[in-house]
Amino acid sequence: MSLQPFISLYRYAIEPIAPFTWFGTKVCSLDLVAVFRLCIALRQFREILHAKHCQRTARENRLALVEERSFVRDACTMLTIVFGGEAIIGPLLGIMPSFMFSSVSPGLYIAAQAIVEYIPVLPSMSLSTELPLSIVDGFTRAMLLCSLIPPPVVTHTSPVIASSPWALLLSSLVITNGGFFITNMFSFMEPTPLTLTTPDELKPYGWTATDIWSAPLITGLYALLTHAQPFWAEFHGVISTAFGGGKVDPMDPESARALCALILAVLFSTRAAKNFGLIWKKSVAEKIKTQ
Repeated sequence: MSLQPFISLYRYAIEPIAPFTWFGTKVCSLDLVAVFRLCIALRQFREILHAKHCQRTARENRLALVEERSFVRDACTMLTIVFGGEAIIGPLLGIMPSFMFSSVSPGLYIAAQAIVEYIPVLPSMSLSTELPLSIVDGFTRAMLLCSLIPPPVVTHTSPVIASSPWALLLSSLVITNGGFFITNMFSFMEPTPLTLTTPDELKPYGWTATDIWSAPLITGLYALLTHAQPFWAEFHGVISTAFGGGKVDPMDPESARALCALILAVLFSTRAAKNFGLIWKKSVAEKIKTQ
């Protein structure tokens, strides 16, 4: 299968667009899609959790202790999800987080959050909406895992970090999931006051969440295909030799990113199908929480 259509789509989607270019900021169509997708999804999640909380308290015949929603709390939740992992891994790598030297991205998320909050009614999550959006999620997530996370690691001033596959995979895992871990731990999404609780990631089968294992998997696949570090180039050669091949050349970054996007789209589509009961309705699948 030719990856050229997806490469061309990426090239178009990452071109800076007006009116942001008028002010010298490089915001692209893919950025806007990712921002509004996250803000809308978080509002839908909050509404789902609010409904579940009210139903639970009604069954138990007790008063529902619901805290009045605050725009500041919701905005902090969203910013923590987006930048929380980066804030954790940045000091460990000796790299300044992006939100410290540019206000464009945080400002864009806050503006989008304000717009989404003023929409009267949002459609509830369903298979008909989440399945096509899973394809969008695959392409936006591939941008993060392939084009944004690897460069600061592989170009690090420390040769030890720059050549460490563990540093690359750990960075991908933490940056992608660290923000969700923090917000879940402090119950930011719940309609109740903030409380310390066990994050979903640490609960039984929490490790099976697609977002957790797909991050290092896709970043590792991208590094393997592009030979981002010496380890991956050698590993690619070992795999090729094991299957009777010879020396393998690295794939160009755009093709590797497009391939990773397609794989993520399949993974997220499978997650949506499972979550809405299209597949794996019984047995062990009931235990696996693919988030």
